[in-house]
Amino acid sequence: MCYCALGSDPLQISRLSERQQSEIITSAQEVEMMTKQLGAQLEQLKMIVNAKTAVPTSQVFPIFIALSNLWIGLQDETVLIGILTNLTTNLERFLGTHEVLFPEKVIQDLLGEVTVKTDMDRLKEHMEERVQPVDYRKQEWLFPETTANFDKLLIQYRGFCGYTFATTDGLLLPGNPAIGILKHKEKYYTFNTRDAAYSFAEKPENYIDLITEKAKKNAELIQLLELHQQFETLIPCSEMKGIKKHIKPITKSETSTQTDLHILPPTIVRSYEWNEWELRRKAIKLANLRQRVTHSVQTDLSHMRRENFSQMYSSKNESTQSKREGSTGVPRPQVYIAGLRGGHTKTTHGVKVNLTRAVDET
Repeated sequence: MCYCALGSDPLQISRLSERQQSEIITSAQEVEMMTKQLGAQLEQLKMIVNAKTAVPTSQVFPIFIALSNLWIGLQDETVLIGILTNLTTNLERFLGTHEVLFPEKVIQDLLGEVTVKTDMDRLKEHMEERVQPVDYRKQEWLFPETTANFDKLLIQYRGFCGYTFATTDGLLLPGNPAIGILKHKEKYYTFNTRDAAYSFAEKPENYIDLITEKAKKNAELIQLLELHQQFETLIPCSEMKGIKKHIKPITKSETSTQTDLHILPPTIVRSYEWNEWELRRKAIKLANLRQRVTHSVQTDLSHMRRENFSQMYSSKNESTQSKREGSTGVPRPQVYIAGLRGGHTKTTHGVKVNLTRAVDET
């Protein structure tokens, strides 16, 4: 996909003019500062040189370097002013087209008695309305008096109200940071009214998706509202001229590689000899072996011999029992004495009774 900014959009022309004006102001400040520095460096150089015939290099060389840097900076500002001048010249034809299509008389007849409100008028109408954080505790709200560097926050959609744009078919109204800035997923959003802020805070993802869909249908909104992060795969038309084929989006993946300690097997030759005399000794030994003959003899007792084989069985675990356990029951003695109870007058007569059972009965 590709996109290109439509130069005939009056809102884009207005925003571009504002940016050009800020660039011109910044450039004028830079030129004024560098002019003062240039004059100061020249005065210092005159004081050092004065009427001297020779001046040490260590005194004038740093000044020459500073003058060179200032001169290069002034040339850069000249190039920037030339670019801004060309942009202004190219935008005049679009402004002329709007004046022809929509003359002031025709616009006044259409408006009638309706008063056209400026951005400042809309901001003043809802200046007193502020978001109450207690109404939406799940969302984080930022206010000027409680947030450091409040003016330096990067607002989404270039400061326009996202709710109004999503619900009114692309109407762009500047947001009022004094009402409260909504922080959602590390991004900041402004709104023109408190009701718009409350409605957006209920379903932020829904309205963000609506704005994205509108930007897909109107590609110029990507440049105007700075939606490049949501369309990272897009390429400007000016960069598509030299590209013939579709470029696939860049994908990332985690990969890892490991190098073996020894890629090739070891090639150490144990029989290698570097000593010349050792090599000669081996050569003489091999030469002597070529002249040797192997003889074999056999006796009367050895010709009948043969190889014998034997087989054995591996041992295994066995268990035997040599005796058995037995037990007998011996009767427990049970002897009682009766008649032990007596009195003061009667004599006690004890009777011993043996109730032990016989052995054969047990």
